[in-house]
Amino acid sequence: MELRQLQYALQIAAERNFSRAAEKLHIAQPSLSQQLSKLEKELGVLLFQRNTSTVELTHAGARFVEQAQHIIDAVELLRQEMSDISQLRTGHVVVGSMPITGAHLLPHVLPVFQNKYPEVEITLLEDSSMNLEKLTAVGQTDLSLLSLPIESPALSCRVIGEERIDLAVPPGHPLAERAAAGQRTSLSELKDDPFIVLKEGQGFRKMTIQLCGEAGFEPRVVFESSNMETVQSLVAAGMGVTLVPRFIARAPRGEFVPVYLPLAEPVPSRTLVFAYRKGRYLSVAAEAFIQTFQATVAELAGE
Repeated sequence: MELRQLQYALQIAAERNFSRAAEKLHIAQPSLSQQLSKLEKELGVLLFQRNTSTVELTHAGARFVEQAQHIIDAVELLRQEMSDISQLRTGHVVVGSMPITGAHLLPHVLPVFQNKYPEVEITLLEDSSMNLEKLTAVGQTDLSLLSLPIESPALSCRVIGEERIDLAVPPGHPLAERAAAGQRTSLSELKDDPFIVLKEGQGFRKMTIQLCGEAGFEPRVVFESSNMETVQSLVAAGMGVTLVPRFIARAPRGEFVPVYLPLAEPVPSRTLVFAYRKGRYLSVAAEAFIQTFQATVAELAGE
C-alpha cells in the first residue's frame, strides 16, 4: 500500500467520479483506475461500486476512506512539524555542562540563542566531566560541554575554542605585585607553594596536576573542593594558590578575590568541545546551539 494510493482513493470518494478525480490529481484516468484496482487486489476487498454514471463507496470503502484520511492528516502534520524543526521554529536540545564552566559561559550564550530561536527548548543537565561522558555515551544528552582530552571512545566532539589558563594567588603573595606590571609568571616558581584544587572527577583538576607535572613538580595539595568559587575564595584568603580558566577568572566576584597572573610562554590553555555520541544525528537545533555557543565564546575571548 502506497501513500499515493490512499490519496487517490480519497479523491475518488470526494468526486464520486473517476474522470473528475483523475483531472484533480493530474493523472490519466486509466492510470487512476489501474492504481485503484491494484490497491483493492492487495486489500482483498472492493472499495468502490462502479455504476454507469457514478462511483459509490462500499462498506469496506467507507471504512478505508475514514482511516486513510487520518493517515494523510498525520503525514501532513508530521511533514509540517519536520519543516518547523528544519526552519528552527521549534525543537528541543538536551545540553550537558560542567557546572563550573557552564555557570560562567551559559549566561552569555542562552539569552543570545533564545532571542534568535525562541521556540527551541533547551534542557540543561549539570554533572562532573567524568559523569557527563558516561551520560552522553548512552544518549542522555544531545551535546555535552567538556574539555579535551575525552576519555570515552564512544564519543565524537566538535571543538568550540581555546581557553587560556591563569594563575591565582593570594593578594599578599610575593608574586602578586607582578599582576599590576603585567608580568608573566612561570608555573615552576610555585613548586613550593600549597595548592588548592578541585576534587577527583572534575576535568580541570586533572589538567592542573598535568600542567604542574610539565613544569617539573607535583603540586602539594592542601585543600580540595567540588566548587571553583570555593577554591578561589580559599586562595584569596591566603590558603594556597591554584590555576583558573580565563573565562572563570574574569567573572565578577564577591568578597574574596585572588590576584590573577598570566603564565609564561607557552601559555597553557584548555580546548573546550561539545561531545556527542558517535553516529548520533545532530538536529538542526543542536547545530544552531553549537554555532551560537562558538560565536559567543569567540566574542568573549576577543574582549
